Amino acid sequence: MHRVSIALQGNKTFNEYGALAGLVESLGFDMLSVYADLGFQPAIGPLIAAALHTERIALGPAALNPYLLHPVEIAGQIAQLDQVSNGRAYLGLARGAWLDSLGIEDRKPLRRLRETVDVVRQLLAGREGGYQGEIFRLPEGRLFQYPVQRAEIPLLIGTWGPKLLQYAGEVADEVKIGGSTNPALVPEVRRNLAIGEARAGREPGSTGIVFGAVTVVDEDGEAARAYVRKEAARYLPVVAPLDPTVDVPAEQLKEMGRLVDAGREDDAAALVPDDLLDRFAFAGSPAQITRQAQGLIEAGVTRIEFGTPHGFDDAAGIRLLGERVLPALRG
Repeated sequence: MHRVSIALQGNKTFNEYGALAGLVESLGFDMLSVYADLGFQPAIGPLIAAALHTERIALGPAALNPYLLHPVEIAGQIAQLDQVSNGRAYLGLARGAWLDSLGIEDRKPLRRLRETVDVVRQLLAGREGGYQGEIFRLPEGRLFQYPVQRAEIPLLIGTWGPKLLQYAGEVADEVKIGGSTNPALVPEVRRNLAIGEARAGREPGSTGIVFGAVTVVDEDGEAARAYVRKEAARYLPVVAPLDPTVDVPAEQLKEMGRLVDAGREDDAAALVPDDLLDRFAFAGSPAQITRQAQGLIEAGVTRIEFGTPHGFDDAAGIRLLGERVLPALRG
């Protein structure tokens, strides 16, 4: 059974998150995520606001990274969210991006992520034997001095890379491919997950697959696509080379990035053809976005996540997705 979720950026007020979360739940979506992108407010505050204004939907950060947050802090934040939401939290983890701009060396990402999962799970379970990893360690004895709602919290790993996909197959409930709407990529994701699932003795297909991307829906589908095309021109030079099923000339991507850096967004957007846009964003009328999402579900995606900004206005876009796209996907 596939699920459908909404993701919000960390650029709103506390009260706005509560109102939008209530809207998401009332429309029948299954989950709400909050991005934890560099330069935006920490996800935990918006998620707590969302928890206080909802009763049913699952909630979680997409995603925290252990280069900026120690696993003890990650475990504490997700335990707090789980308590406030009465057991509805999920934990999203990723290696992080733009770390070099902070002077942080992105060393041993797989080892760091693996140890983070170990530490978080040990803390939530209340195990007292200590932990000695290559990067992180815990003292013996009970570290958390407060009650934990659940000893196990669902885990999502966000990645495009084969090694992390395989690791996700070993330990995660879901893996998220962020910034893609390309059904052709799903078999490659499933192939790598299967390697990890077999390594860990898990059933094939145990790991859910989430595809999420920038979304703009509007009754005027062409206007929505024109708007998203500008946004896509910003991130395509980064994500397009990660997709082995997409062949975009390197010079085209380089020129796209150069034009964006020069403030020539319209010229950069002109370099994004329709077929490329359809592989990296949800864009257009409700009918167009429904077709995109259905294509992903048919390819084996188990959760669709519609990302910010949703429309020319957040609430209006979310409402249109809930009233026009969600029922079609449920049917």
